[in-house]
Amino acid sequence: MQVIKEYVQRWYESGLDPDEYICHGKQGNLVEIEEADTGKRRTVLTFCTNDVLGLVQNEAVQKAAIDAILKYGTSNSSTSVLSGRIDLHRQLEDEISAFKHLPYTQLFLNAWMAMQALMDAFCHLAIPVPGFQHTRETLILTDVLNHGCIVSAIANAGTRSGKLFGHSPRVRVRAYRHCDMEDLSRKLQRYARPDDRILVVSDAVFSMDGDIAPLPDMLSIMQNYEGSVLLMDEAHASGALGATGRGIYEHFGLLPQQAIERGVVPLIMTTFSKFAASAGAAISSHVAELKPLLNVSPTSIGTISLPPPTTAAALESIRQVVKTPELVERLQENTQYLRSRLEENDFMAIGETNVLPVLLPPELNPKIFARKLMNDHGVWVSPIWFIAKPRVRITVNSLHTREEMDRLVTSMVATREVLYKPTISA
Repeated sequence: MQVIKEYVQRWYESGLDPDEYICHGKQGNLVEIEEADTGKRRTVLTFCTNDVLGLVQNEAVQKAAIDAILKYGTSNSSTSVLSGRIDLHRQLEDEISAFKHLPYTQLFLNAWMAMQALMDAFCHLAIPVPGFQHTRETLILTDVLNHGCIVSAIANAGTRSGKLFGHSPRVRVRAYRHCDMEDLSRKLQRYARPDDRILVVSDAVFSMDGDIAPLPDMLSIMQNYEGSVLLMDEAHASGALGATGRGIYEHFGLLPQQAIERGVVPLIMTTFSKFAASAGAAISSHVAELKPLLNVSPTSIGTISLPPPTTAAALESIRQVVKTPELVERLQENTQYLRSRLEENDFMAIGETNVLPVLLPPELNPKIFARKLMNDHGVWVSPIWFIAKPRVRITVNSLHTREEMDRLVTSMVATREVLYKPTISA
């Protein structure tokens, strides 16, 4: 424990610890927060919530969650495969399948568990079966900027259930440069062997850069490897990309069926914490046999099923998105407006989605910038200061008004003027 104490002390001394805030209530994008260190409370305008369509406080969504508690209780208290499956699970799976145009969907408590369950199921076929010998190795190609849930799952892909509970062939992992399709093609040519099972994994929208994976190019490359599998993590794409918020396939004018026709197996991971006003995740496929395999993976079989209120909130949220596509349209309009306002004021907002990372001059500490923005102007953004290019991350949602977005930009300009004193060379 002494090592931990010394590490945390040095961590705090280095200024790497985040400012912590506790929410006491919210109304729209106005949030009452408490500074954990000082106990000071204030109401601020937030640009760091992932509630991109503003459904967390939607009355129909709230009612669905309450009704589910009254009917089923607060928890199912068991795994789905034993006694924890309820009709709401089936309804949510069917709704997601229709939304994503893939007929078979399996639910999980969160994206981390969904990814690990997929690795166990795909790489090791979950559990040993008498009379069946698994002999084919797996090659996984992953974008270097993929989300932590992907990184963690593939890091453990070769050492999980298959290795622990029975014989399983090797899993080989190779990273390709961010959204670099020439590098992906080179890596496949170099590392793929004739009998490999190939899995390419990518975020649809990258959470730190706000850019979009080049799906059409990925399919063009992967069609040369018949039966290869493409998993798109649509955590930041669902509800945000495409005319009706269905994600990256809709954004590029495609359907998963077109990937299937080219010999590529599409998998889509949907998460509920951003567009669906809830928590949890799902993996959808056109392969019927994948669903029971995911259901008995060690990750699934040892964990309770998605609780009733969480399931009901996600279900009603997706129905709201389908019923009111103008929520998606408003989000996309807000994204364009705020990006243009930031550019007009010489802020470097990278990416192209409602995730707006703003790169600050290297002399500016994003944590100090965000703290002053909150203290002086009552505006809350997320500082990211521990990666290669420090930034503040702004997330736009469909509830933001132009007045609120203008207030954000005006406050950022004022904060920059106070903190940034560029050196003028003679």
